[in-house]
This record gives sequence, structure tokens and C-alpha cells, in this order.
Amino acid sequence: MTARIVRPSGTVLLGIALVLGAAIAGVDNVALGGEVSPIAVVAMLFAATAIAGVLGARRAWLAALAVWVWVPLAHVVKHVLGMRDTLHPNTYASIAMLGGFTLIVALAGTACGVLIGRLFAGGTDVSAKSA
Repeated sequence: MTARIVRPSGTVLLGIALVLGAAIAGVDNVALGGEVSPIAVVAMLFAATAIAGVLGARRAWLAALAVWVWVPLAHVVKHVLGMRDTLHPNTYASIAMLGGFTLIVALAGTACGVLIGRLFAGGTDVSAKSA
């Protein structure tokens, strides 16, 4: 018996990525009044982009950007609209730093996911062989 990774089409992968990114931004900005630990947001971002990496192979990088863009974009929108934000100081410079850091996390998660996907791309023999 071999285990194989089923890779969705590019459109499906991009849709999954957009939903995951929106969910992460929602948790970051809405859940518990926006008071979610940054470590939890980073962990969710890393996990979501790693999943995209496993599922997408070459298309994973575009999917990772679709997941990532939601986090800084949500803070930019809140800043432009003058809404209260948990990002302090709430300036364009701090939003840019947040964007840079989360982009690094997203790319690292994607790279790990692509590596895991390549390890299992050819299938792994999981049957017991007796000598």
C-alpha cells in the first residue's frame, strides 16, 4: 500500500488559501476582542502556509501569498478607517514591519510544506515486508 498526496487544482488551492488567510485575520482582529496572542497568529500562519506547501508544490508560493496578505491588509484597513487596533504603535511603519515578519513566517512555512510534500510525492511504502 502506498500513501500519496492528492494535489488540488490551482483554483481550488487558491480558494483554500484565501479562506485560511481570512480566518487567520479574523482570529487576529475579531476573536476575543482582538486580544489574541501574536504567537498563536504566527503559528496559524505557519501551519496554513505549510499546508499550502504540501498541497501545492510549485503553486504553493502563490497560495502562501494569498494566505499572508490578509494579516497586514487587515491592519492597514483598520488604520485607514481610524479603528482601534491591537498593533502598537499603530503606524504604517509598524504595519510594514509586521508585514515583513509575517511574510518571512509564511515563506518558511511554505518551504517546510513543500519539503514535506516532496518527501511523500512518490509515495511511501507502508506495507510490512517479511524477510
